[in-house]
Amino acid sequence: MKKLFSNIVAGFLGLWLTVLYVPSVVLNIFDDSSFFGFSLTTEWQILLVLGVILGLLNYFVKPILNGITLPLRVITLGIFGVIVNMAIVWFLDIMFKEISIPFWLPLLETSLIVWAINFLLLKILKTNE
Repeated sequence: MKKLFSNIVAGFLGLWLTVLYVPSVVLNIFDDSSFFGFSLTTEWQILLVLGVILGLLNYFVKPILNGITLPLRVITLGIFGVIVNMAIVWFLDIMFKEISIPFWLPLLETSLIVWAINFLLLKILKTNE
């Protein structure tokens, strides 16, 4: 449960920091933005939904992708894990029109920011046990 909570919070904080500090990552607010019928009218609402979806993707889909790409991770000494993280963030970009992450460098920066925040949160939560 701690890992799921950490993934969701890291997704929210990582996307928020990315929108603030990476110039080419843009968060758009549209008049018709909604999620399952709930209207999304402010930036924090959209970031919260995106963070929850990114956290759920990291919790459920990432272990499956890591298992499938295990031979490539072994051959590249773990660097292919960054590509898996980038693929998950890219999938979030494709799913939602509110966020725009062009090219591969902002995608790399976004995935590294989310990974670093998730790593720190897991370390903090493990020291409190």
